[in-house]
Amino acid sequence: MKLTLRVWRQQNAEAPGAMATYEVDGISQDMSFLEMLDTLNEELILSGDEPVAFDHDCREGICGACSLVINGDAHGPERTTTCQLHMRSFDDGDTIDIEPWRASAFPVVKDLVVDRSSFDRIIQAGGYISAPTGTAPDAHATPVPKPDADSAFEHAECIGCGACVAACPNGSAMLFTSAKVNHLGVLPQGAPERETRVLDMVATMDDEGFGGCTLTGECATACPKGIPLPSITAMNKEWLRATRKVHR
Repeated sequence: MKLTLRVWRQQNAEAPGAMATYEVDGISQDMSFLEMLDTLNEELILSGDEPVAFDHDCREGICGACSLVINGDAHGPERTTTCQLHMRSFDDGDTIDIEPWRASAFPVVKDLVVDRSSFDRIIQAGGYISAPTGTAPDAHATPVPKPDADSAFEHAECIGCGACVAACPNGSAMLFTSAKVNHLGVLPQGAPERETRVLDMVATMDDEGFGGCTLTGECATACPKGIPLPSITAMNKEWLRATRKVHR
């Protein structure tokens, strides 16, 4: 395939950015989107130009490092991560716009790379449990009801890629935060920090400059791991319950 790529180029967070146009040819439909960008960068390097900076790591859809807005959609036209998006989703002759995540809490580092350390600080605020030292307890020592285990596993699938923030018109991180709150909150191991966890993580999310949630649902639509929108309402209930308990 022959494609026209319009790629966001920006030297750093303070520098102005702009779309740059490149032509790539000989792209196989079996290539992943990141392999296509590798091909572009090889051509740029051979011609003496600076390659396009973009985030990637595992390239298996599990680490959450890849983060591109492709033709206006977080991760592109398929409900998957950018690294698992293949060029068969595009047609010969297409023009593809490639941009970084757009959110004030995700400042651009360079080109398509953004700083998502705000997510790390949200997790640091409460994404942990108290664990006693000593030998590991028996697997059956703490019974967990099947519905609670299923809910915990569902929310634990969040890979922290940030697609929910990029897709949200408000730049909200509520889906990410709710996934981290709920996957620990439903388990008995997470009970000791249940109230402080939701209060601290939501407060940190607000301090990081993420927008407010209006439940438009774009976050859940873009999430490559299928974290459901009711996760947000469940966290809101937890937050209200914790707030009332603190102010008694």
